[in-house]
Amino acid sequence: MRKFYKYAFVVLLLSLLVSAPFSAAAGSLTVYTSMKEALMGTLKEGFLKAHPDVELDYYIAGAGKIMSKIASERAAGGVLADVLWHSETPDFFDLKREGLLEPYVSPEARHAESLFSDPDGCFTPARNGTLAIAYNTDRIKIPPSSWKDLLEPYYKDAFGIADPSLSGTAFGSVAALVQTFGWEFFEGCRANGAHAGQGSGQVVEDTAQGELAACIAVDYIVADKIRRGAPLGFVFPPEVIMLPSPVAIMKDSKNIEDARKFVDFLLSKEGQAIIAESGSLPVRSDVPLPKDTLLPKPHDAVQRAIRLDFEKLVESKEETLQRFMKLLRP
Repeated sequence: MRKFYKYAFVVLLLSLLVSAPFSAAAGSLTVYTSMKEALMGTLKEGFLKAHPDVELDYYIAGAGKIMSKIASERAAGGVLADVLWHSETPDFFDLKREGLLEPYVSPEARHAESLFSDPDGCFTPARNGTLAIAYNTDRIKIPPSSWKDLLEPYYKDAFGIADPSLSGTAFGSVAALVQTFGWEFFEGCRANGAHAGQGSGQVVEDTAQGELAACIAVDYIVADKIRRGAPLGFVFPPEVIMLPSPVAIMKDSKNIEDARKFVDFLLSKEGQAIIAESGSLPVRSDVPLPKDTLLPKPHDAVQRAIRLDFEKLVESKEETLQRFMKLLRP
């Protein structure tokens, strides 16, 4: 990640992403994002109502694939994306260092509250992704109230953690808990028979099915499962794991003005309300959460959030992954 061109090597060698099934219409505003289709579809609908003169396309993939696609396009002569929005915050620091982002401070940004803000306006958190404890309500009758409750006998051989080598979100959660409780927490997880599962969605599914009693879970994944009737509860311990999703405008965008309009909409009350309805935490405290939400209020969550140094997080990634896998190898 630190060396941007390593992405290009893999992609150009395999010719994987240059030929991805995505083609932006000429002159249209193009967003590369890791957000889900349902969220992006609703945001697009709202944005086009406000700006009917703008054409909008988006490409959805995991953050790693998006960064690979950007690198391959850059090597081939030009990045097609106008706007970038995903959840791997360290990538945005890297892109800024390489001069690939267009500074823009939206007038809506003054309402945003998150764990960081870029003083140069190269990127702005647009969603405060959170992780907490999802538990199976059929198996667990007394909800956990702290992270360390997961080391109790109730969760013996039945607590799941997504593999941090497969998921950037899972890696962020591991880094946050290590920073807060030290490696003793995961040593306790191992002693209690914790499982390192696959992706973030899989551990929630296993918890919903009763194969696990509880897991570290992403907010919107749990919200979607609960809407569908899954027997899940969702608890936020005092220490909130928060992983913001920044939005940025690419330096070589041919649609700077439209890109600014999109960032403005994303940070507006209307855009943030759409994010709240999707099951994630908005960055604005003046946006009401859904009545049935299990999320904490935005300002409270930010105040309780574990303060990670996202710019330096990547430097310790390999060491963290190796130590985690040695303790909790699937």
